[in-house]
Amino acid sequence: MSGFFFQKLWKKEKGVSYSRLLRDIDNKKVKQLDLVPARREVRVEYDDGRRINVPIFSNDNQILRAAESSGTPLTVVDGRREQAIRDLAGTLLIVLLVVIGLSFLLRRSAQIANQALGFGRSQPRLKPQEDLQVRFEDVEGINDARQELEEVVTFLRQPETFIRLGAKIPRGVLLVGPPGTGKTLLAKAIAGEAGVPFFSMAASEFVELFVGVGASRVRDLFRQAKDKAPCIVFIDEIDAVGRQRGAGIGGGNDEREQTLNQLLTEMDGFEENSGVILLAATNRADVLDTALTRPGRFDRRIDVGLPDRRGRVAILAVHARSRPLALEVNLEYWATRTPGFSGADLANLLNEAAILAARQDKAEIGDAQLEGALERITMGLSNRPLQDSAKKRLIAYHEVGHALVASLLPAANKVDKVTLLPRNKAGAYTRFIPDQDQSDYGLLTRSSCFANLVVALGGRAAEQIVFGPLEVTQGASGDFQMVAQLAREMVTRFGFSALGPLALEGPGSEVFLGRDWFSRRPGYAESTGQAIDDQIRTLAKSALDQAMSLLNSRRQLMDDLVEALIEEETLSGERFRSLAGLT
Repeated sequence: MSGFFFQKLWKKEKGVSYSRLLRDIDNKKVKQLDLVPARREVRVEYDDGRRINVPIFSNDNQILRAAESSGTPLTVVDGRREQAIRDLAGTLLIVLLVVIGLSFLLRRSAQIANQALGFGRSQPRLKPQEDLQVRFEDVEGINDARQELEEVVTFLRQPETFIRLGAKIPRGVLLVGPPGTGKTLLAKAIAGEAGVPFFSMAASEFVELFVGVGASRVRDLFRQAKDKAPCIVFIDEIDAVGRQRGAGIGGGNDEREQTLNQLLTEMDGFEENSGVILLAATNRADVLDTALTRPGRFDRRIDVGLPDRRGRVAILAVHARSRPLALEVNLEYWATRTPGFSGADLANLLNEAAILAARQDKAEIGDAQLEGALERITMGLSNRPLQDSAKKRLIAYHEVGHALVASLLPAANKVDKVTLLPRNKAGAYTRFIPDQDQSDYGLLTRSSCFANLVVALGGRAAEQIVFGPLEVTQGASGDFQMVAQLAREMVTRFGFSALGPLALEGPGSEVFLGRDWFSRRPGYAESTGQAIDDQIRTLAKSALDQAMSLLNSRRQLMDDLVEALIEEETLSGERFRSLAGLT
């Protein structure tokens, strides 16, 4: 019986003194005595059943003599045994807690070890065939790229037709184009048309903090793809791992380069990847390693560019299938007004128009909603209208200067809208529609470039004519930046200056994107740089002089147009040309 049990058993009654205990023993009222020397107490059981604990002195012999003389049974209890039992129980409890803690730590260590082993495994998203609902008819505006990829589908469906003639299935297809042009959508359409497994991963998922993980994931990805062959593996934004090796200030054998080396080996190594076609998408093909883009790895490069006018009509028609359009909406008209828009931009245009129609509680999407969506996308959110003041009149002259100069120059872009209603940071704005043929094919003539310079400086010219050179504002600062950039390109890239047909500079390239640090150093002499600056200033001054000449002779017309703009606040391109007598 433990000490705890004895303590609970003998503490039923208290208050008996030492002397009283001795008298009770002498009077033979005590039935049993248990002496506990280790605790310096005696446990007393009376004849009437009472049980109490009475403290005694150390080495107390008086109790022993009293019990002996009265004949009361006395038992000496060894307290060390009870203490040993308590110590053993405490030790067992500590051991149990240690075992529980160790088991928890071992379980956590096993989980961490499993995660560490799993770092080298790729996690591609294998799309079920029923989820691949995109078909080629859902991809519009990029017909040339679609025709190229239709052959890949034929390779997967009927490979024997090509194998019989000695043709090989292309190992890789690289989709190159600006963001939002439909590269990922094309990859989904290929998988949907071919009816084969479709693995999808982003290139950034290969690279981790731990060395060697990326290469291991590449091996695991191709191992899974070979098990599912024929199949398609799609890697989005491949420039994340495919940049040039050893270039720039951060060169060396880093984790990204090891991942790229493993990818090169898997695509064209000693083992055949029969039936596995790798699709990759990027908008920075200029930074990719040449070993990655050579034939045998990426056998085909398909440029997915911005859609032309017919392509934009087709894209708008695809996205309009699920949206109720009013009968007044002409998709060809809106395709004309959206040059330079990608497929994603056009989808966003219709989505914003649908949101605006819902906000206005309309049952259909009309031209007004599309107009509001276009302005929100291109110019930002609308602000509070300008109050009638001298500032509003000054801004009106500035915008009329832009629009009137553009309407007078045959090579300039067509005026689409002039408004005094501010949007975002623009107090007012004039919107133009680029020439359709030039915008679709990326052509620029010297006359159109110079006309754009004159139009950009039309606002400053109007301010200077009306208010004088001392009252011009900083409102033309954005125009000056555009003039400086365009004039520099005319001189250094297009050969549209007195320096002759020379390309003295190339397109700007950023450091850390696979290019060398020193590639930004100009490749011409200091005297040539001074000549470039002189030509830029000459072009800008000639453009300002021509804008001043055009507006000076039409001062009254400019005043009338300003009054009409202040009164109506917004003039369409047709309305503006009608007021100017230029229709």
